[in-house]
Amino acid sequence: MDRPDIPLNALRTLEVAMRQGSFTRAAQELRVTQAAVSHQIARLEDLLGVTLFLRTPQGLVPTDEGRMLFPVLEHSFEAIARSLDRLTGNRDAEVLNLGVNSSFALGWLLPRLDQFRAAHPQIDLRIATNNNRVEILREGLDMAIRFGTGGWTGHEVQPLMEVVFSPLCAPKLAQRLHHPPDLGQMPLLRSFRAAEWSNWFDAVQIPCPPLQGPVFDSSLALAELAAAGEGVALLPKAMFARYLQDGRLVQPFPDEVPLGQYYLAWPSERAISAAMRDFAQWITQTCVQAPDVFEKS
Repeated sequence: MDRPDIPLNALRTLEVAMRQGSFTRAAQELRVTQAAVSHQIARLEDLLGVTLFLRTPQGLVPTDEGRMLFPVLEHSFEAIARSLDRLTGNRDAEVLNLGVNSSFALGWLLPRLDQFRAAHPQIDLRIATNNNRVEILREGLDMAIRFGTGGWTGHEVQPLMEVVFSPLCAPKLAQRLHHPPDLGQMPLLRSFRAAEWSNWFDAVQIPCPPLQGPVFDSSLALAELAAAGEGVALLPKAMFARYLQDGRLVQPFPDEVPLGQYYLAWPSERAISAAMRDFAQWITQTCVQAPDVFEKS
């Protein structure tokens, strides 16, 4: 049986729809209508004789056939893009799309970007910041720097640095804080990572006071509120060195507790590009002088 002629545009539509997880978002990226995306996928399914997506009330669910095709298409379109860049004059540049936790981006990475550019001028690094909630494939990223435990299903991870947390606050508030139990008389600003305060109090062997008030999904927001005197924030000290240096925040107690790590993460199914390899080696060496992250690849 002859293989059907598959339009390249339909394959491109499938790659974007798989990555975005939505016909609506795929249409926005491709700058076409949602109906056009749906038509291209339906046509492709008809030509291949397979179902690529299950349409459910919760949204699109890729089938096994769709999942099988996606990494092949993604790698192929990336290779085409790199070749076109070379033909059109951008001969040495390779784009690397990186998602970065906002605190890490502002507190650690951005001040060191000149070092990276000097070491790897051939890489066009494009950074998208987030509040630590990121879907690498769906957002069109190659890698992401995340905070947590590293247990993200379907991803490879490389530890970058362990992070210690300490209560930080405005100087006027710090005048009322002489010992850690004094925190019980202060508003404690809460992160969406609910266990951080209780883990810190456990580590310093003090009962955790009742926690009340709004919950914030950004360490940067917590730092700004703390600097404004609205309460005490539990923050990774290393990421807010500038706040401490300019006196906007102070550390009232020396107690510092490790509560997590920053990791470099990338999808297990993604082919490792030269730009990914170079960035991983640079950042691991810069953070902790780690060995070649891909030495077993």
